[in-house]
Amino acid sequence: MYLPRAFAIDDLQELQQQIHCTRLAMLVTHGEQGLQASHLPLLLNTEQGPNGTLYGHFAKANPQWKELQNGAEALVIFAGADAYVSPGFYPSKAEHGKVVPTWNYVAVHAYGTAEVFTDAQRLLHLVSSLTDRHEAGQARPWKVADAPADYIDGMLKAIVGFALPIQRLEGKRKLGQNRNSADIAGVREGLSASPDARDQAVAHLMPKE
Repeated sequence: MYLPRAFAIDDLQELQQQIHCTRLAMLVTHGEQGLQASHLPLLLNTEQGPNGTLYGHFAKANPQWKELQNGAEALVIFAGADAYVSPGFYPSKAEHGKVVPTWNYVAVHAYGTAEVFTDAQRLLHLVSSLTDRHEAGQARPWKVADAPADYIDGMLKAIVGFALPIQRLEGKRKLGQNRNSADIAGVREGLSASPDARDQAVAHLMPKE
């Protein structure tokens, strides 16, 4: 990604936290079929490799997994909070008018080549872990074991898992760091007053001083 120094996220824990917070990632590959992208829930194991290892699965009918099997490099995009920034938020607009709209956002990109697997026990562990994570907030969490075993066995035959050690990790936190403190405060106040929760989330992330 285009990454001006002022916007770069260098802290590994912060990068990994953004990965954890992104419920649905986008995995992009380029191979014999050209560019392909899939939207996938992923798990990050921070103890495997210097940057961690991502785990997920495709429907077997989705041909993109074959690109991973053939050694294609993958780009995995974890999009965080984002918000449109109106020039009207800047106090400097009244001073000189030299302002334009922009967008504030947080994003992390992970790169690597993956190992593909179809082992039933390994797939069962993966889908159970994904399910437990996303069911945790339910009043009565559903577990994979709640479904008939023969049904789950059939579902596992319809997916392909992968483990993707992160070979390169980069993140961007574009939150107005290139503006003066008055303009940053103006944007933060403007987004905080928005009825849109996404705007409020970006305001919460912006520098306070």
